[in-house]
Amino acid sequence: MATNILFVLSGADHWTQSDGSTRVAGFIPEELGAPHEVFARSGANISFASPEGRRPNLDPVGRESSPASPNGQYYGQYCDSIAQEWQSPQKLDAVNAADYDAIMIPGGHAPMEDLHQDAAMGRLLSDAAESGTVIAAVCHGPAALLSATDPDGNWLFAGRRVTALDNEEEKLYGTIEKAPFLLESRLVELGARFEHGPPWLPYVVADDRLITGQNPASAGAVANAILTMCNGHGG
Repeated sequence: MATNILFVLSGADHWTQSDGSTRVAGFIPEELGAPHEVFARSGANISFASPEGRRPNLDPVGRESSPASPNGQYYGQYCDSIAQEWQSPQKLDAVNAADYDAIMIPGGHAPMEDLHQDAAMGRLLSDAAESGTVIAAVCHGPAALLSATDPDGNWLFAGRRVTALDNEEEKLYGTIEKAPFLLESRLVELGARFEHGPPWLPYVVADDRLITGQNPASAGAVANAILTMCNGHGG
């Protein structure tokens, strides 16, 4: 039976800085393209959603191969080739977590603008945790985890092992000075057990049915971990 995968993408095209200015933001092509390629090759059914069904923005910086995104140029072209899929997402508040085996949340800075505080995102993650749907995110995608609380208002993922783009990588990327908050720091503040590896190298953390990847280079490995878990070999 084919695996059902839901990509949740930010609907933001900018990231508001601590000084009130904005910078262009969106998803990093490698963080969508690498998992999509893995899932497509496996025969998975792939769907997309975003807040209010807004059209996601591909971050143009991610199109260029760099230490941060070693396969950026390839996956920029790959995402262009599948644009028909991701440019018309479902409305996030209309999807049912139980319809999917896994939810995959790519990063880029855009999730730091909307998904980290989106109520529909929080409800979807809470429902996913209850239904046993695998929850996965990469780079800044774990910002979406911040949106989920339990009925008592406590953060849903407190005490869980996670990774994300760490503070050192944010500094190396050149975006730390005006960041309104740092993802590693916020996750730790809320009670996550944060883990990380060397800058820009693949690093994946699997804590039961929660899978996170540190940076763009980790995206394909996150997808493979999802398929392993969905096929009954993990978790």
